[in-house]
Amino acid sequence: MAINRRHVLGGGAATLGFVMTGAIGSVFGGTANATGFGGGHGSHGRGPRFTGYGDLIPDPAGIADLPRGFRYKVLSAKGDKLSDGGTVPAGHDGMAAFAAGRNTALVRNHELTHDDTYPVPKRERITYDPGADGGCTTLLVTGDRLVWHAPSIAGTVRNCAGGPTPWGTWLTCEETELTPKDDAKLTKRHGYVFEIDPAGRLRRDTEPVPLTALGRFAHEATATDPRTGIVYLTEDAAEPDGLLYRFLPKRPLGGPGSLRAGGTLQALSAGGLANLGQVSQLGTKLRVKWVDVPDPDATTTSVRAQFAAGAVSGIPKCEGIYHSGGVIYVVSSYAGGRDANGNHSLHEGQVWKLDPRNQTFELVLRFAPDSPFDGPDNIALSSWGRIVLCEDGDDENYLVVVGDDGKPYPLARSVSQSEWAGATFSPDGKWLYANIQGDGRTLAITGPWR
Repeated sequence: MAINRRHVLGGGAATLGFVMTGAIGSVFGGTANATGFGGGHGSHGRGPRFTGYGDLIPDPAGIADLPRGFRYKVLSAKGDKLSDGGTVPAGHDGMAAFAAGRNTALVRNHELTHDDTYPVPKRERITYDPGADGGCTTLLVTGDRLVWHAPSIAGTVRNCAGGPTPWGTWLTCEETELTPKDDAKLTKRHGYVFEIDPAGRLRRDTEPVPLTALGRFAHEATATDPRTGIVYLTEDAAEPDGLLYRFLPKRPLGGPGSLRAGGTLQALSAGGLANLGQVSQLGTKLRVKWVDVPDPDATTTSVRAQFAAGAVSGIPKCEGIYHSGGVIYVVSSYAGGRDANGNHSLHEGQVWKLDPRNQTFELVLRFAPDSPFDGPDNIALSSWGRIVLCEDGDDENYLVVVGDDGKPYPLARSVSQSEWAGATFSPDGKWLYANIQGDGRTLAITGPWR
């Protein structure tokens, strides 16, 4: 469907993009707030404008190139010994940091289906399906010092990303729709969200509980609105492309385990567009409506295929999602269209802003075709409003920061060219924890952030 005036609610063309001009604060709320987004250092007359941290210095150890003045330490790598025995699994992916007294608790996903060498150890009371090797580990750290680490859920499939809740738990997401009919090693259906509590408030469970009302599909990430308790979920899928969902819980903001009470799952329709990858004009603002999902558990048909043509809006590789300042930011990794064979040929990533109060969906950032970066995936923010994007693109992969001039700058480069994932700041803002997936490493990075 062509974009025309009836799809656009106002605002005209924005002045920002990848590559962009303008002040990033005009997109992300202007001033810092408790949930992350803000104007960033140097904005609003507070000093020099932030334009990146400078050139990256080659790492003699061959792991991560960083700007001058920054340093990293490998906290945990696949094959290391866990505190309760066994070894650190492979496939490091999504992650979040939680305050734990004087320490920080990191809950880390492992995007595995089967792995003979580095599976998530299957412990009693934490294993969902003994035939699957994915799951999560929890790390207790102080700065760049590892205090303790152990598995926190096992027997799940392709734990890709997820999201923290306002009550201090981690929602880990299976990026799959596999069942025992598809994979003879599996004993249960997969494609669910599970809740992990680093504070141990769900210890009465005899095994992990899938949050079936949140849908069974190729989940990517979640963001929970701390005002309403509504959970927003992304879907990394194709043929057809994934969707953006919201879950209206029966027990909003009810604390650990409250999502088990169920609720209503709905999918996004934005501006009547069948696919949002075609939108390239920054500032395009679309009216939103939500459509009930007929069968969230996908008994016979994938959730995204249960709708009539054009009833909901597909998003090419709907990946990272983040809540801040009352709005939700959503990443599409593969915007830009498809080639003659139907493959996503241009990884012109987008960032959309969902305004739940006004029910609008606005394109606020876009990786231009000539950008040195592509394939944005996870999104995170510092406590002072600095945006960090994890690249999962072609060739080299970077951690990318956005300057006050609206342009992208490199923060780190993985020497192996493997993707970055799970970027998350410590509660005090001094440390950035991030994973290099192919290397199976979790790094603690610090430096002159401001």
